[in-house]
Amino acid sequence: QVQLVESGGGLVQPGGSLRLSCTASMSGSIFSVYLMGWYRQAPGKQRELVATIGSHGQLRYAASVKGRFTISRDNAKNSVYLQMDNLEPEDTAVYYCHANFPPTVHWGQGTQVTVSS
Repeated sequence: QVQLVESGGGLVQPGGSLRLSCTASMSGSIFSVYLMGWYRQAPGKQRELVATIGSHGQLRYAASVKGRFTISRDNAKNSVYLQMDNLEPEDTAVYYCHANFPPTVHWGQGTQVTVSS
């Protein structure tokens, strides 16, 4: 059973930074072929894509985070990261790690990010 374990969430003031990490319990050779991503869900809203990174490093960002967030991966560590800078109150949500290699999809349990003064 594949597990995705997120860490790095917390409370931060507007304009601050956080770095989320997600580690997958699978072999490195398998992890490297997965499309990895971060999604988020704010209270009362649908889950939305934040950023993805492909097996060859292809990047995709939501318009609302482009220029502020950076996704990266380290296949040797079975990990994907989300560096979040210049955080805004609207970024407050539970952030979920996502691994996709059709037809297989895995989700992490989520980590809370709260941006508030």
